[in-house]
Amino acid sequence: MGNLKLRWQRRLYMPELKDREELQQMRAKYERSFQAEQKKIIVCAGTGCVSAGSLEIYQRLINLLEGRNMPCAVELKNEPEAGLTGIKRSGCHGFCEMGPLVLIEPEGCLYLKVKLEDCEEIIEKTIVKNEIIDRLVYTKDGKLYSKRLDIPFYKKQKRLALEHCGQINALSIKEYLAIGGYRAFEKALFEMSADDIVQVISESNLRGRGGAGFPTGRKWAEAKRQRAIPKYIICNGDEGDPGAFMDRSVMEGDPHRMIEGMMIGALACGASEGYIYVRAEYPLAVSRLGIAIEQAKKLGLLGEHILGSDFNFNLTISRGAGAFVCGEGSALISSIEGKRGMPRVKPPRTAEHGLFNQPTVLNNVETFAAVPLIIEQGAAWYKSIGPETSPGTKAFALTGNIANTGLIEVPMGIKLRDIVFDVGGGIPGGGEFKAVQVGGPSGGCLTAEHLDLPMDFDSLKKAGAMIGSGGLVVMDEKTCMVEIARYFMNFTQNESCGKCIPCREGTKLMLGILERIVAGEGRAGDIERLLELADTISSTALCGLGKTAPSPVISTIRYFRAEYEAHINEKHCPAGACQKLKKLFVDDQLCIGCTKCVKACPVGAISGEKKVAHTIDSAKCIKCGACVGGCPKKAIKTAA
Repeated sequence: MGNLKLRWQRRLYMPELKDREELQQMRAKYERSFQAEQKKIIVCAGTGCVSAGSLEIYQRLINLLEGRNMPCAVELKNEPEAGLTGIKRSGCHGFCEMGPLVLIEPEGCLYLKVKLEDCEEIIEKTIVKNEIIDRLVYTKDGKLYSKRLDIPFYKKQKRLALEHCGQINALSIKEYLAIGGYRAFEKALFEMSADDIVQVISESNLRGRGGAGFPTGRKWAEAKRQRAIPKYIICNGDEGDPGAFMDRSVMEGDPHRMIEGMMIGALACGASEGYIYVRAEYPLAVSRLGIAIEQAKKLGLLGEHILGSDFNFNLTISRGAGAFVCGEGSALISSIEGKRGMPRVKPPRTAEHGLFNQPTVLNNVETFAAVPLIIEQGAAWYKSIGPETSPGTKAFALTGNIANTGLIEVPMGIKLRDIVFDVGGGIPGGGEFKAVQVGGPSGGCLTAEHLDLPMDFDSLKKAGAMIGSGGLVVMDEKTCMVEIARYFMNFTQNESCGKCIPCREGTKLMLGILERIVAGEGRAGDIERLLELADTISSTALCGLGKTAPSPVISTIRYFRAEYEAHINEKHCPAGACQKLKKLFVDDQLCIGCTKCVKACPVGAISGEKKVAHTIDSAKCIKCGACVGGCPKKAIKTAA
C-alpha cells in the first residue's frame, strides 16, 4: 500500500516537460492560441490599480461577456479558438496617476480612470462595434490620444524589463511561453557553456540596477571561479526606498522573466538553489511569485534534471520584515539565514563567502529581468541602447510634484528634462521646477542646471547623485530643500541597524542639527558641522547604506546653501514650507471680531475685543494653526 501511494505521488508530481522538444511544442501551441484571440481586454492588476478597484472591473467585464454569450477566456486555450476574447489581469501599465487602466488589443487603445459603470459601454462600443470611447482616453490641450503608445507619457519610454507588464496575464506561465518565455534559458541550457553565458553578460556591460551599478558579468565570473559547492543565487527584491516600486511591479507583472534570468545566472555560476528575498509589505508580489514558481515546477522548468539535462535548480521565497538595511547584500543574507539583518565587513565578497558562507551571486530584480533579453538578442544589441558605459534601460518610480506620476522605463542616457517635462508632463498648475531627488535616501538632488544631464551611472556620480534603485521625486518652488534633507536623514537614522558608531551616532547628530534649523533655532556654524559629520560618516561607516546616508544633505547644501543660510541667519524659509518659521497674522480688513480664534488658540496668543479686529502675539504663537481652521472669514493669514 505504501509503495502504491509513493508511485501515485510520483505520477502526480511528474513534470509535464521531459525535454527541449516538448518545451518547443508547448510554446508553439500557446503561441497559436495567443495569436488567435480576436480581442484582448487587459485590465491593470498592479497594486495601484487594484487599490482603485481594478479587480472589480475585471470581474464585471467577465460577467458582461458571459451574459452576452460572447466567447471569452481568462486562460489560454490548449487549442486556438476563433473569435475568442481574452480577458487578462496584467501587471502595472505604469500610468498610475490615471488608474484603473484597461487596454484593448489589437487596437492598442488605453482607457483611463475606468469605473464599474463604464464596463458595459466598453463591451458594447469597443469590443462589439470597434468604436473608441472618447471620454475614457487621454486628453491634453484638446487632443485625444486613443493609442497607448501615442500618449506623451509612453512616447519616450523604452520598456525592456517592463516589456510584458501590462501586456500579458501576470498569473499565467502559458502566456509567458506564448510570447517566447524561457527561450533564452533553453538557449543557455542547450547551446551555451557557463563561460559563454558569462562572456555574453560581460560583453553587454550590464550593470547592476540595485544602485551601485557593479558590472554583472564580473560578479558572475567571480562566483563561477569559486570551487566550493553548493553555490547560491539570490534576487534582492527588498525595495525599501521611499516612493520606489519598480521591482515590485516586475515581480507582480512579469515574475517568470525574473525567474528565467535567475535560472540563467545559476547556469553561469553553477548554483543549484536560489532565493528571492521580498519584503512582506509586498503581498501581491509574494503571491504571484509563489504561483509562478509552482507553475514552473509543475512543467519541470524548476526542480531536478530540468528538461532532461543534468541541471538542477530550486527556488525559495524569503520574506523580509521591512528593514531598510536588508537591502544591503550582507544584511539581506544574514536575514535569509535567520539572523538579525546587519551588514558585515567586506572583503570577503558575497561571490566568495555569501549565503551559509558559500559562493553566492546577488543581483536585484531589474538586473535579472534584463538577462533573458541579452542572452536571446546578444550583447551588441543591448549595448546599442544608451551610452557605452551604461547601456540598456532603467526603470524609475516617478513621484512628487509632477503631472504624470507612475512607473517608467527609459533608455540610459536620456536627459532629465525629457523625463520631467515629456514623460512626466511637467509641474502641475504651471509651477516652476526646482529639483529632483534621485536615488532615494542614498542619492542626491539635481537642479534646473542639471536638466540636460544624461541619466546614467557615471554622469550622475559626477553631479553628486546616483541612480540608486530608481526613485525620482520631483519638487517645485514650494518645496523646502532643508526639510527634504531632514526628511531623508530622519528615514535613514530610523533605519540604521546601529552596528557601527558613525552611522548610528553620526546620523543622529546630523538629524538633530537639521531639526533645529527647520524649527528656526539654527546656529552659526551648523552648515560646516553638517558637512564635517557627513565627511566622517561617508568615510568610516561600515556598509554602503551608511556611507551614502549623508548624500541628500551634502547635495542640498551644495546646490541650495542659500536656503540653509536663510533658515539659520534670517529665521526665514524661502519656500514658505517650514511650519515653525511661518508667521501668522490677522487681516484686519476681513476680521469681524467674533473671538472664535481666541477660543481656539491653546496658548493665549490672540487678543482683541468683540467686533474689533484681533491681533496675534508672535512671541507666544506656536504656529499650530488651530486659529486658521476656526476663523469663519479666513482672516488669519500666513507670512513666510
